[in-house]
Amino acid sequence: MIRYALKCDRGHAFESWFKSAEAFDVLRAAGHLNCAECNSPDVHKAIMAPRVATARTDTAPAPAASPATEADIARDAKAAAFKAALTQMRKHVEKNATYVGGNFVREARAMHLGDAPERAIYGEAKPAEARALIEDGVPLMPLPFLPKSKVN
Repeated sequence: MIRYALKCDRGHAFESWFKSAEAFDVLRAAGHLNCAECNSPDVHKAIMAPRVATARTDTAPAPAASPATEADIARDAKAAAFKAALTQMRKHVEKNATYVGGNFVREARAMHLGDAPERAIYGEAKPAEARALIEDGVPLMPLPFLPKSKVN
């Protein structure tokens, strides 16, 4: 197997594994390679440093980190932006809603039925309980993070 750094005609960089150098050439000639981001069929090999393995493992120094490719940098930037958005969402929810923990189902149902004043709440519910609330028309949305009490 061989890993190639690839680049499309629009400048998107990504990596892929191939059975051999010849397999890459055959797939490219047949038009079976497409950019991972924009689906462009004009894909070619990008410059990359070869990875050379040595037979010495006990005294060989640790290999230097390979330089980040454009795909690595783009992926890391997207991950950082996603993490920042989740952090901002968590702060907004914690600032503007009341944490009701395991009482979420009871509180949400009571507000829906008019037995409790409406307010922004968040908490925990088992999947079956959440489905039952949705089937009863109770508006809810799963949050993409755990409450701070459940993080550790």
